[in-house]
Amino acid sequence: MRTSKPKKFELDALSEYGLRLLAQRALSGGELRQKLRQRAAVEGDVEKVIARLKELKVLDDRQFAEHYAEIQAQSNRVGRQRVMRELLQKRVAHSVAQRAVGEAFAGTDESLQIEQFIHRKLRTQKAAEYLAEPKNLASMYRRLRTAGFSAGPSIRVLKRFSVQAEELEGLEERE
Repeated sequence: MRTSKPKKFELDALSEYGLRLLAQRALSGGELRQKLRQRAAVEGDVEKVIARLKELKVLDDRQFAEHYAEIQAQSNRVGRQRVMRELLQKRVAHSVAQRAVGEAFAGTDESLQIEQFIHRKLRTQKAAEYLAEPKNLASMYRRLRTAGFSAGPSIRVLKRFSVQAEELEGLEERE
């Protein structure tokens, strides 16, 4: 099967394409720049389009990062480290992402978030019985870390459910 290369756009068409992309879903400046580079007939047009969109206040990484971090913090499904990692993957500047995550998670209690996460994942089982098994305890610890929760608070909350959680403290020191 033959695949054709995407059509390349001149400056005006590239601007319309950028607006269409932003209308479909929110994008960071870095994500949009990457998509525009794939379709630009002239490489220099990408920066012109980005500048024009910023001038129109349609593209703003600070606002994007604040909104994204706020939504993630309110959902209580992931921790601050995961949100930070995702913003960096979306090509948001580190300082902008750090400020947005700090503001979004300022009033949250990480231990409470971790407890809610555990109860949500184990909704059909009793957490204390499930986490008494060492392999399940280790699995839950990995899940918490992958979800972006810090090692210290994760271990403290797991200790409430299982005595064996003290063995995880060695893992915290290595990280």
